[in-house]
This record gives sequence, C-alpha cells and structure tokens, in this order.
Amino acid sequence: MANTDTKEFKSGFVTLIGRPNVGKSTLMNHLIGQKIAITSEKPQTTRNRIQTVYTDERGQIIFLDTPGIHKAKNKLGEYMVNVAENTLKEVDVILWLVEPTTFIGAGERHIAERLSKIKTPVILVINKIDTVKSKEEILTFIAAYKDILNFAEIIPVSALKEMNIEDVKSSIFKYLPAGPQFYDEDTVTDQPMRQIAAELIREKALRMLDDEIPHGIAVVIDQMKERPNGIIDVDATIVCERDSHKGIIIGKQGAML
Repeated sequence: MANTDTKEFKSGFVTLIGRPNVGKSTLMNHLIGQKIAITSEKPQTTRNRIQTVYTDERGQIIFLDTPGIHKAKNKLGEYMVNVAENTLKEVDVILWLVEPTTFIGAGERHIAERLSKIKTPVILVINKIDTVKSKEEILTFIAAYKDILNFAEIIPVSALKEMNIEDVKSSIFKYLPAGPQFYDEDTVTDQPMRQIAAELIREKALRMLDDEIPHGIAVVIDQMKERPNGIIDVDATIVCERDSHKGIIIGKQGAML
C-alpha cells in the first residue's frame, strides 16, 4: 500500500557559528531540550565539535557546535578556526548567532566575508532580545544586519528565556533536504557519557574559578559507576597548565572542590 503521508522526512547537518560568548551553546541546549554543550562566560570554551541530535515528526537535525570563527591569535586558535571554517562546507544550514546591535563590528564583517563565499543557506539569529526594550529597536538591528549578507532568514530570539526557539527549528527544517533518519529517536548526542561528564565538570570549574584560572584546564574521567538507585558516581582528574593553579582549584581545605 502506498504511503499517503505527503510530508517528507527531512534530515541534515546544521552548524552554529558566531563570535565567542554570543550564546551558541545556550541556544543549542534549548533547541535540543537538554544540557549537552559546555556554557561559560569565558570565550572559546567549546573545544570539541559537539554533535547533538534533535528529532521530531518533521525530521532530524544534527547540530555541529563549532569553535567561534575569529582571527586566530595562536596555534590552538588557528586550529579551532580551521575546524569551524571546514564545517561550514559540510553542513546543510548555517545558524549565525549575533548580539542585538546596530554597530556591525570588524568581527562580524570578518564572518560575513567568510560566509559570502559559501552557498549554504545562512539563518541569522539575533540573540539576547530579552535585553531589548522595544520591538522597534529589534527592527533596527534587523535592518543593520540584512545588508551585510544575503540571509535565508533573520530571527530574533532569546536563548536564555527560550523566546522564538520553535521559530528557529521551523526555519531549519524549511531548508533541510529530504533524507533518512541517521540516529534513533532517543539519541541526543553521539558523544559518550564520559565526554559529556567531563565537559560539565569543566564548565563548573571555569564558572567557579572565574578570573583566577585561564581556560587552560582539562578534565579526564577516571571512572563512572552507576548505583542501583540511578545515581552515577564520577571520579575525575582536573588537569591544569601550572602548578600554581592547583591550590586555587582545590581551594582552602578543599572548599572549592
């Protein structure tokens, strides 16, 4: 019997780009409905290409959260920029996240220049509109951005307050091709639990340590054991760049830990 459902299942790859600290990880967490990506007030904290998955009746979106596209200052920065720019050529849709402003700075123009060389549809997402006083003001931000690139769509959102998140999903599906379901419905990420646990611990460490420690710390999960009641015990090692950082991380009489 022929399938009478006229709606095609869509699937494809989407990447979130933007300058450091514009809210990429927060937006991705709300789009998929779970906390996966590391979020921190320190820039460039997303070290890996975190792949997350969102599935509903319309189709499946596979998100690649890349490091920010910015001018590299060192070898690590250079590597992260290259990873980000290579990803742009692999995906079906690009979400470019910006802050609400009428001033288009050199950083944004640098990204627009990169995107102008790629045929992939770009959806501009103006984040943090919860900080804006009026709808008229939002229209001025849209007007300021619309001339720097030929956007597929421009959507104002607040990732933090979950405003217009569904609009972003609908727009993504509009530009995704018809395709197969790559992952099971209950798959949220293709990363092992250990890696997610390491990212979450690293996020908390960066937030608690504030300005005392630069973002040169890593977390290694030594072991994870699940208790009968579902609680998971995690043993982790925090690796820091300098011996002088150890005392700060541990805190007085272990208070920070």
